[in-house]
Amino acid sequence: MLVLLFRILILLAIILLVYTWVEYLRSPERKMRIAKDLKQFYLYDEQGNSKKNLRFVYKGCAFEGEKYVGVAENSFEVTNIHITVSNSIELNGITREDLYFLENELLIRYPYAKIEWKHPISKLVLTPID
Repeated sequence: MLVLLFRILILLAIILLVYTWVEYLRSPERKMRIAKDLKQFYLYDEQGNSKKNLRFVYKGCAFEGEKYVGVAENSFEVTNIHITVSNSIELNGITREDLYFLENELLIRYPYAKIEWKHPISKLVLTPID
């Protein structure tokens, strides 16, 4: 009887280890860290939950966007997104074309949204092209 109980405990420990490993691989935090290190684009967002902020990385820079719900045509949709940067030093190398790329990616997911960039990104968007 004791041997059977011990085998069940070992089986449960193995199941717990496998579950923990799978959850680690699926973790959005880990995926964002990897995309930031590789300087790739990665967007983490729960589109069904308008209360959760969206977070994304691009070219090694981490951004966070606050979503606001409003009326669009005949339904309630995300109508405003305010984007800030986590660390303004990471903006080194980000161009206006990169910001337009990010806006297009967000507009694909939220077609009724007006995207507002917060300081210091707004300075780059508002300056005229020479």
